[in-house]
Amino acid sequence: MTHAMLKGSNVPLDTMAVRAVLRWSPGAGIPDVDASALLLGHDGRVRSDEDFVFYNQPRHPSGLVRRLSKKQVSEGLTDTVEADLGALDPSVETVVLAASSDGATFRHVTDLRILLYDAGSAEGEPLAVFDVQPETGEETAIICGELYRRGEAWKFRAVGQGYPTGLVGLATAFGISVDETEDMAEGAERADLVSDSASTVMVTTPGPTPSESPLPPPPGEPPTAPAYGFPQPASPQPHPQSAYGYPPPVSPTVPASQPAYGYPHAASSPPSSDGTQPAYGYPGPAAAAAPAPDPNFRLPPMGPQFARG
Repeated sequence: MTHAMLKGSNVPLDTMAVRAVLRWSPGAGIPDVDASALLLGHDGRVRSDEDFVFYNQPRHPSGLVRRLSKKQVSEGLTDTVEADLGALDPSVETVVLAASSDGATFRHVTDLRILLYDAGSAEGEPLAVFDVQPETGEETAIICGELYRRGEAWKFRAVGQGYPTGLVGLATAFGISVDETEDMAEGAERADLVSDSASTVMVTTPGPTPSESPLPPPPGEPPTAPAYGFPQPASPQPHPQSAYGYPPPVSPTVPASQPAYGYPHAASSPPSSDGTQPAYGYPGPAAAAAPAPDPNFRLPPMGPQFARG
């Protein structure tokens, strides 16, 4: 006899090997549905990540819980999980049977139901049937039912609890370490950093290139210090100190008082006839010839030290 289940109701099982079948009607705009199972311990959490049976891990290491291939039947599409409850380790207290939608919420899934069969019987009526209805319509994962221990026996309970966070949210709620959640969080953080960096670049004014010179300040404003690595704008006044090894600039009104480093002072060379100084390294112009000597000039008498003996 088939038990038509209401949400929250339960029914004892006469068999220890069961087949839970999810069935829904496919169509345009209807997302695909995947069946999954979680093996929970006494604390209501998985014992390890291996206790999660789904499309990427379709078989439990014990081989006692497994996901079968999807099938097209006259009533719609099916996805199935089989469990050998009698052979499960005593530390397994509950087997959660869940459904997840791909690409849209369960609002768009029609005629979703879970049917529980005796796995030892190829044909026959289902042991229990539960029509799964989403509570809000925003769910992307739903616990359809659960198989749980009661002493030496097992029971089936119709649950119908939904999760808007999909299969990842469902798995993490029962203690599964899903790398996808960490990858999504890291991807969102890098996207924010890239977005922030792009905004910073857009609003930051770039500095002058090496081929450019800073613009002079507007009239009436004091000049600002030049940017590091750029030349100082030329000052209209002569610089008070000369650069090392180079002569200071000569003012058009004030003559230079000191010679350039490494050049002789003007007094070291005789003046030319026109009173100018010779160029460095070249002799000055020859002086004018002296007047002819006086023909009547006579040397004075020589002293005794020069007289002949």
